[in-house]
Amino acid sequence: MKRKFKAGVCQMLVAGQKDDNLAKARSMIREAAANGSEIVVLPEMFNCPYNSRLFPQYAESFPAGKTFKMLSEAAAAEGIYLVGGSLPERENGNIFNTSFVFGPQGEFLAKHQKIHLFDVDLPDGLSFHESKTLARGKVITVVKTAVANLGVAICYDIRFPELSRLMVLMGADVIVLPASFNMNTGPAHWELLLRTRAVDNQVFVIGAATARDTSASYVSYGNSAIVGPWGDIIARADEKETIIYADIDPGEIDKIREALPLLKHRRTDIYHIKSQQ
Repeated sequence: MKRKFKAGVCQMLVAGQKDDNLAKARSMIREAAANGSEIVVLPEMFNCPYNSRLFPQYAESFPAGKTFKMLSEAAAAEGIYLVGGSLPERENGNIFNTSFVFGPQGEFLAKHQKIHLFDVDLPDGLSFHESKTLARGKVITVVKTAVANLGVAICYDIRFPELSRLMVLMGADVIVLPASFNMNTGPAHWELLLRTRAVDNQVFVIGAATARDTSASYVSYGNSAIVGPWGDIIARADEKETIIYADIDPGEIDKIREALPLLKHRRTDIYHIKSQQ
């Protein structure tokens, strides 16, 4: 049964040592849960620096890796739904940028392997090619929980509106996006994309970013945000390490869709999108 709940987003600084990152994430999860969060979200690549060259070094295989054990144990200890940001996952000889979701008994619920890889050469000189070390995911992920249905995507995935729409058509009330936009794309597009996907689909969107470290080779924009189905920002961070919170009521979605029934007004006699999975 969908109901009102509090979400907490842990915008954490990511260091070079995996154990330090896991300890920091665990501490922030504990704090978010203590402040009433029933769903807690970590950022993209929270257990390692965002550097494609380093992903193989930090990669883990499910379920044996220490990161998975920490996430499962934290979810159970705090009695929360935990969207474990993302981390490099080793599977069948490939490495994926993967988000793992655990339930309040520590049970594994689902995973999302990043579908769209960030391969860019930006005007400011930033060149980043995830495909050099990462494989592409192929599955659209919607997780049913006791409080809401979560559509999970990762960072660059948000730029492709078909994916968000398919998740909503599959029942998602909330799109959860672990991410690490940079200092070129972040100021230009981060808020715009989060609000647009919320308005396009009349859902909540949770953008969980890493905190900004100007000494890193890849500098994150930060500015984690939670957006309502009307496109309003209901919680937002700045660039520093912090936790943001918002009360989310899935019932608001029904009210907005009644007043402005844009999903019903789609001309599926003329166009449609279809998942191949």
